[in-house]
Amino acid sequence: MLGARGLLRGLRACSSAPRPRRALPARLSVLAALGAAGGERIKVQGWIRSVRSQKEVLFLHVNDGSSLESLQVVADSSLDNGELTFGSSVEVQGQLVQSPSRMQNVELKAEKIEVVGNCDAKNFPLKYKERHPLEYLRQYPHLRCRTNALSSILRIRSEATAAIHSFFKESGFVHIHTPIITSNDCEGAGEIFQIEPSSKINGSDENFFNVPAFLTVSGQLHLEVMSGAFTQVFTFGPTFRAENSQSRRHLAEFYMVEAEISFVENLQDIMQVMEGLFKTATMTVLSNCPEDVELCHKFIAPGQKDRLDHMLKNNFLIISYTEAIEILKKASQNFTFTPEWGADLHTEHEKYLVKHCGNVPVFVINYPLTLKPFYMRDNEDGPQHTVAAVDLLVPGVGELFGGSLREERYHFLEQQLARLRKIERGARDSERDACSTAPTLMKPSSTFPQQMVTRGLNMVMFAFLSATPLSSP
Repeated sequence: MLGARGLLRGLRACSSAPRPRRALPARLSVLAALGAAGGERIKVQGWIRSVRSQKEVLFLHVNDGSSLESLQVVADSSLDNGELTFGSSVEVQGQLVQSPSRMQNVELKAEKIEVVGNCDAKNFPLKYKERHPLEYLRQYPHLRCRTNALSSILRIRSEATAAIHSFFKESGFVHIHTPIITSNDCEGAGEIFQIEPSSKINGSDENFFNVPAFLTVSGQLHLEVMSGAFTQVFTFGPTFRAENSQSRRHLAEFYMVEAEISFVENLQDIMQVMEGLFKTATMTVLSNCPEDVELCHKFIAPGQKDRLDHMLKNNFLIISYTEAIEILKKASQNFTFTPEWGADLHTEHEKYLVKHCGNVPVFVINYPLTLKPFYMRDNEDGPQHTVAAVDLLVPGVGELFGGSLREERYHFLEQQLARLRKIERGARDSERDACSTAPTLMKPSSTFPQQMVTRGLNMVMFAFLSATPLSSP
């Protein structure tokens, strides 16, 4: 009898029938856990934001960067091994339960807590409940992204990037990766960084690409080539300007959106795309990152919430450059740069125009021909002579987008290039005269070849400057 029972147990042990197993906990992000229903067994991984140990209960707040809000972990005090400190990285397994607190819907009742990485809280440069100045955080580029302010900005930027790509995809645009290393400077769009291999520093005179190479200031010329095969194309990538300025508006590296559309007949088509992109990206960020946006409104840019709502609820206005100059001349405000027809609009002018128009974004159209590149379409509008160009001015920023119709009439392009050659010859003559009388004023002239585009299509280029990148100290 006993032998039969032993044999039966052995047969059961060798059976291929599946045995009942306890379900493994699902790995969730903190954001997903906060939105999940109670009762689910889960595993979260992240960094401890706060620790509160009581006699019988241990409270932790864990964050993994997916959400501004942290997940509260409740555990038996016996799980505290002394390594659970602010800044430590942990893996927590347990069951989600309804939270009795009104501050959150769920909390994690921990069954197991594993310390993945220790942290010496005393020597850790970030302190619990202390709001560190941004200049202090610049000293710790590997840690500053853990702070609420910078993590919120990066989540907003990520969401905005996705929204921009989504807008263009849904609008039928083809995404093009334009080169970062290029041999053109896009018609002098800005000061350029020239790149050279390190071997050249040691005495080599040969160019790596047989021609001088630069970090791109714009992908426009590459997109124009692509728009000969695709009616709508865009790029979104890093651009570089070697302008030695210490302002936020003149960065050495920033991300820019550029697009080209073939067969455009009027500026209204361009403005429709600009307004759609602006509103779509803004509404997506406000909808998907409400807590992050609220933090920015509270601590980084107070008073902006109502301004954004106002811009989204109203149609953008349209005024001509000539109307803009008339408004500025009648202003009671004293400007650093006197507004005159034929002169470029400065930031102070742009901000005043937006304020004058009710703090809604304003399209300024039809700029003087002499202010814009040679390829913008001539309006043939009499003595003032303007081109079909448009800039979008927004509250608090100034110019955010810029675009134009392209000149498709060959004889107009010839006239414009002839005018530019005449101006260039005059500039060279003036420089030669200055050098002959004052040699100390002589400056090296650019040897970079003039880039020309003479295709017969109406197109538009516009740019969207993204949030300021977080540069290293």
